[in-house]
Amino acid sequence: MTGTIERTKRGDYRRFQAISTRWMDNDVYGHVNNVVYYSWFDTAVNRLLVVNGVLDIHHGTTIGLVVETGCRYFAPTAFPDEIQAGVRVAHVGTSSVRYEIGLFRNNEDDAAAVGHFVHVYVDRETKRPVPVDEKMRGFLESLKA
Repeated sequence: MTGTIERTKRGDYRRFQAISTRWMDNDVYGHVNNVVYYSWFDTAVNRLLVVNGVLDIHHGTTIGLVVETGCRYFAPTAFPDEIQAGVRVAHVGTSSVRYEIGLFRNNEDDAAAVGHFVHVYVDRETKRPVPVDEKMRGFLESLKA
């Protein structure tokens, strides 16, 4: 997915993470505020990495830094909607990964929002880029669209 972000469907994603909206996510206009979507992207991707044992956020020598992000909104979400975040990988480089995330409201097939972010994996101490290790690379390849 390069250039214009297109609306996607559930079938376009490999893995899903459930996310509950919270009362505090709604803004004065009665819908989830745009900044919350970015936290959902981060939560969905990092939960997949941690739960699948390819990222140790507490003791690992490698961490992922977000260097680019974007989102396109197609339909509003609001508390008490249930969100399913679909995650796929568009590209795995030497030390970077482009994740694409579709946010699906309740049981809808069309994404309410579609976004992306790029992680660059770096050494925890030096913050210098490091190659994606083989275990992580294998998992990321399984998420490719």
